[in-house]
Amino acid sequence: MDATDIKILRILQEDASLSVAEVASRVNLSQTPCWRRIQKLQGKGIIRRQVALVDPAAIGVDISVFVSIETGDHSAEWLDTFAALVADMPEVLAVHRMAGDVDYLLHVAVPGMADYDAFYRRLIAGVPCKNVTSRFAMERVKYTTAYPIPDAVR
Repeated sequence: MDATDIKILRILQEDASLSVAEVASRVNLSQTPCWRRIQKLQGKGIIRRQVALVDPAAIGVDISVFVSIETGDHSAEWLDTFAALVADMPEVLAVHRMAGDVDYLLHVAVPGMADYDAFYRRLIAGVPCKNVTSRFAMERVKYTTAYPIPDAVR
């Protein structure tokens, strides 16, 4: 990737709804070469997809819970079962396998406490866990989906 590709990525991370003409204007290219660069970035999997970011409060799903999971079983079978379980749970926004004292960290969004309780019950019924700890977010201080892109990408 060169400096122009990096500029395109930064622009699209901020607003992927911009027209190719607008992106091209901002990076000092004509439309066709800009479109080709975007297509190439998509073809390489650098741009994975374009989505709409929804305000969780506007749709009534404004309780964010960070769920730490410790497992006593580190087998491939446990992981396959766990991965299939959380993949089918729409409340789960992200799952990270962690280093340290916690094995997995989930970001969960629910409308209310009863909804979280139902989620929790499905989770622990679906896969054996050593410990499940829930942390409820009080306020979202910062939120972005834009990755910091270095000026030179390897």
